[in-house]
Amino acid sequence: MDAKRLSAEKAVGYIREGMTVGLGSGSTAYYAIQKIGEMVKQGLKIKAVATSLKSERLAKQLSIPVCDPFHIDSIDIAIDGADEADPKGNLIKGGGGSLLREKIIAYASKRFHVMIDESKLVDRLGKFPLAVEITPFASAFTIKHLKALGCNPGLRKTNGDNYITDNGNLIVDCRFEDIGDPAWLDVKLKMIPGVIETGLFSNKIVTSIFVGYQRGEVKEIPVNP
Repeated sequence: MDAKRLSAEKAVGYIREGMTVGLGSGSTAYYAIQKIGEMVKQGLKIKAVATSLKSERLAKQLSIPVCDPFHIDSIDIAIDGADEADPKGNLIKGGGGSLLREKIIAYASKRFHVMIDESKLVDRLGKFPLAVEITPFASAFTIKHLKALGCNPGLRKTNGDNYITDNGNLIVDCRFEDIGDPAWLDVKLKMIPGVIETGLFSNKIVTSIFVGYQRGEVKEIPVNP
């Protein structure tokens, strides 16, 4: 069984007629968007806001109505994946480079459901590199300050060139040995001039985490029901 698909389809089950839905990014969100497309084809009427250009293109291909966030008053539910999640509901996201838009949509949503497979559930965050979005201007200075916080930072590349986000910024993947206090690290990172956003998502915004298992079951972990 595909654990990612299982968790995605379980989370999508919370979508109801007339909702405004935040569409996440990444491989697990891909399954969720595919399922939502099937539901729309069967008559479900919703509006969607995408967290990346890639997710927006996919949604439009599936005839999911996608709106500009500027024209949306509120988001009923956002559904997205994560690179790591701890049992308290703290997350690392940003492996796909869409962390800024993902966090904006998550914070604007009444309910935020996270979909992962069992390999992404960890006791403490930090095995997966933490993505930090920074401005291109004087990026070497910003990276130097990131390193001073105790990480091994690396500028993300794609095909030999700097990876550029949908917002025109850079991504630095920061390898920390262990992240004991995600909320405080998020604050310290954002105090560095040049840092736009981090891939640390607070458990305060997570409604629940759906964990898919290879044996074919999905466990829902309530965080803020």
